[in-house]
Amino acid sequence: MSALLELQGVKAWYGAVQALRAIDLVVEEGGVTTLIGANGAGKTTTLRAIYNVLVRREGSISFNGRSILGMSANDIVRLGIGHVPDGRGTFSRLSVEQNLQLGGHVLRSRKAVQEGMRRIYGLFPILQERRLQQAGTLSGGEQQMLAIGRALMPRPKLILLDEPSFGLAPLIVTGIFDTLRQIRHQEGVSVLLVEQNVNLALALADQACLIESGRVVKNCSAETMRNDDTVKHVYLGI
Repeated sequence: MSALLELQGVKAWYGAVQALRAIDLVVEEGGVTTLIGANGAGKTTTLRAIYNVLVRREGSISFNGRSILGMSANDIVRLGIGHVPDGRGTFSRLSVEQNLQLGGHVLRSRKAVQEGMRRIYGLFPILQERRLQQAGTLSGGEQQMLAIGRALMPRPKLILLDEPSFGLAPLIVTGIFDTLRQIRHQEGVSVLLVEQNVNLALALADQACLIESGRVVKNCSAETMRNDDTVKHVYLGI
C-alpha cells in the first residue's frame, strides 16, 4: 500500500499555546491508523490540524501526494477527506435527511445526493426509519451513525474519526465498528482514528501512533503497539 496521508513535522497552536510539537505519521491507502495517548496529548488537535479547524498549523501535510496545508476545510472535503469531530457535530434542529443532504453539498447533482443517501441508509438502516426526525432527538448512537453517514456522503478516500465510541453502549459501539470495517473493505476508505477504547482501536487498526505532549513517541504496527509493555500497563490495563 502507498501513503494516502502523510504528516511531517506538524506543529499546531491554539492562540499562543503550542499543542503539537512534532507530529510525523502516515495513513496508507486502504489502511487504518490509530492515535493513542493520554487526554491532552494532542490526538484531537492532530485531526484538527489536518482538517484546518480551530488551530494554526505548520509543517508538511500531504494527501494523495498533494499539499493541503493552505486549504480551507471545505476544499479538503472536496479533495476527499471526511471528518467526524468529537461531540459528533450534527445539526440538531435539522432532520436526519437534511443533515445528510448537507454532507453531500459538494456532490454535483441531486441524483448523486440521492444515491449517497441510499448508500448511507444501507449502512445504517435505523437512519432511514428516522429520516424525518430532528437530529437532536436521536439517541447518542443514532447521532454518531448520522455523523459518520454525513461524513461519508461525498465518498471520501479518508475519514478522520474522533472518539466514535464516546458515551455509547457497548452493543452500539460494536455495530459502529463493524460498519467501519465494512466501508474499509468494501469501499477502500482509509481511516485515521482517535479512540478512548485502546483495545478496540488497536483491533481495527493496522498502524498505531503513541502521542505524548504533542509528539509521536512510538510509531509501529498495531500488533507491536498492543504487545508493548508500557502500552499494556498504561493504556490496556494489563
